[in-house]
Amino acid sequence: MAGPAYKCPLTSAGEAKGASQTCRTGTAATWHRCVVPAGLCQAVTAPLGGTSPRLCRVYASAHSSAQPAQEAMDPTSLPPASVTPSWDVFPQQGLEPVDIAVLVLYFLFVLAVGLWSMWKTQRSTVKGYFLAGGQMVWWPVGASLFASNVGSGHFIGLAGSGAASGIAATAYEWNGMFCVLVLAWLFLPIYIASGVTTMPEYLQRRFGGKRIQIFLAILYLFIYIFTKISLAPECWLEQEVDMYAGALFIQQALHWDLYIAVAGLLAITAVYTVAGGLAAVIYTDALQTLIMLIGALSLMVFSFIEVGGLEGLQAKYFDAIPSIRKENSSCGLPREDAFHIFRDPVNSDLPWPGVLVGMTIPSLWYWCTDQVIVQRSLAAKNLSHAKGGSLMTSYLKILPLFMMVMPGMISRVLFPDLVACAEPEICKKICGNPSGCSDIAYPKLVLELLPVGLRGLMMSVMIAALMSSLTSIFNSSSTIFTMDLWKHLRPRCSEWELMIVGRVFVLLLTVVSILWIPLVQAGQGGQLFIYIQSISSYLQPPVAMVFILGCFWRRANEKGAFWGLLLGLLLGAVRLVLDFIYPEPQCGEPDARPAVLKYMHYLYFSMVLGAVTTLTVLVVSVATEPPAPQMISRLTWFTRGDPVPKQELAVSPSPSPEPAAKDTATLQLELSPAAETPADGAKGAAEAKGSSKLLSTLLWLCGMESRQEAAETVPKPEPLPMASLEEKPLVKHILNINLLLCVCAGVFLWAYFA
Repeated sequence: MAGPAYKCPLTSAGEAKGASQTCRTGTAATWHRCVVPAGLCQAVTAPLGGTSPRLCRVYASAHSSAQPAQEAMDPTSLPPASVTPSWDVFPQQGLEPVDIAVLVLYFLFVLAVGLWSMWKTQRSTVKGYFLAGGQMVWWPVGASLFASNVGSGHFIGLAGSGAASGIAATAYEWNGMFCVLVLAWLFLPIYIASGVTTMPEYLQRRFGGKRIQIFLAILYLFIYIFTKISLAPECWLEQEVDMYAGALFIQQALHWDLYIAVAGLLAITAVYTVAGGLAAVIYTDALQTLIMLIGALSLMVFSFIEVGGLEGLQAKYFDAIPSIRKENSSCGLPREDAFHIFRDPVNSDLPWPGVLVGMTIPSLWYWCTDQVIVQRSLAAKNLSHAKGGSLMTSYLKILPLFMMVMPGMISRVLFPDLVACAEPEICKKICGNPSGCSDIAYPKLVLELLPVGLRGLMMSVMIAALMSSLTSIFNSSSTIFTMDLWKHLRPRCSEWELMIVGRVFVLLLTVVSILWIPLVQAGQGGQLFIYIQSISSYLQPPVAMVFILGCFWRRANEKGAFWGLLLGLLLGAVRLVLDFIYPEPQCGEPDARPAVLKYMHYLYFSMVLGAVTTLTVLVVSVATEPPAPQMISRLTWFTRGDPVPKQELAVSPSPSPEPAAKDTATLQLELSPAAETPADGAKGAAEAKGSSKLLSTLLWLCGMESRQEAAETVPKPEPLPMASLEEKPLVKHILNINLLLCVCAGVFLWAYFA
């Protein structure tokens, strides 16, 4: 005789402060599993009708000293293996009206800032569109650097890494503290002196030829489109899908269709990215940064209050053990070195020599040679403002440990059975990923701890993180495609044509992002995106070493750079293929991988890649002819102060002004229906007039109406984008003092948590 089905009571965050109990209720035919506050288990398992009593199995939660009441279990009352327990990860509740109002206000603010910035900056020139006219002050630059770096995958992935293995993932963030300062004080003076717009363009000027520029431009676009649009830039540990993570987070809270959510966000993003260029992206990033900080710090405060502060976290984290796990294995147990950044050099997940050296090489690539980051610094008014922006970013990089990683660890303390699940079958039922469910740590905190209103704010935070990442990638990818590839295909193209191509490419990327969703969904929880993310970690070190040698060694030449880059990327590709063929075993499974995978951590392999690339560049460069003087002047650290050659003072971005003007006029005639013969009758004239108005509206939206009016005239040559290297003595001293303070703060944090 089957008793009536029992609906498990939900456990709120407040009720979970005491011991929680996992109860099986119902009859042998209809089992239910739920987590209820201590003391209620007996009430929900009273006998039903004439059936035998259902007894309760009690588990101690991470914040209770009670022991499992194994002796209370009736062996005959265990549920049959075919019954699937109910794991309710996210309560099925919509946002309150207050939360929705916060979201609406957020979108209005973003659109307002985006539209305002569109009219504030000159958008009809290459420098105006791709480098924001070189007029940005330090605080939008710093905020944009931070927002471009911190995507939605950072929130989900860093919190998940904290829940799974402790604070070690913070090493990536604190490594960035120093690398962004290296950009401003060492690399940026070289880039500014060289007058480049893109990073492949710098290598073309430094080494000559076209093969390195084209090769690197294609490589950068490949990394951006196939990893950055879908993956968080630096989260190698968490392998979190950036666009999918943000959209899935929003879907869980708002219960929107995933396609509608992503398409809507991309549409809003594309409006000001296409029309406003880098200036609109930077100013909206500044707003996104403010929203992210307010929301993430609010959740951090609520989380630490819930767990009893940092001391409470340190005491309770090691007791956050899932109730169902293999007793004779370490699976599901917190790491003993969870609160240490420096870990065992042989057997740990992040060996300390690899953290110090192997992690630094790809970090230098990201912070010092990645187009997304460098482009924002090049948009600064001068070197002092660029340094101020980097200092602001460096200070902000202190926060991820406290507002992302530790909240993830707190989530494990509060919800150990869900966040720290150790059985592949159970993890598959909870989150769809048999490897573990630590990535639900941050969303679980948001939906369980925050009150009405703040939940809407955190939705805004996730949307802000998602949109800031996508706009940065869209704009930088458009810059590389337009300036490095399109100008190579059409060397005599006009500046007006470059503006159109750049905007069309952003729209193309928007469509690609929407079409990318099914593939992301198919790979989520599997191995596909783990290997896609490995592309970055195995392809970045060779590029980083070529840039470093090109900037700081005069003797490096094109042949050495090309063969060093090629050999390093081939080695990285071999390791990538081996990783794909021999996946890392899950916890408790034997490791049958080849020795090069089993015993060489990927951070150590990064060191090998860097060494091989450096040695190749050194040997080939010394064995071949030295670079020409024009490939060294103003292109290395030691020659950045050389006088500007006279022939460059009047150079325009277009190789020949007259053909460029002709192309502009031709393009205008092709694009403007109003330019057709006027004697086609009244109907044709009316149609042409209507089409002309539509085209004029589109050009006005993009800030290009002035070029349409001046199509018949020869455009004035625009000087190469070149900010000043001069710094006022007082400002320079203030920046250097802050540099010293920031470095000391970073060293202290590393030492304290090492």
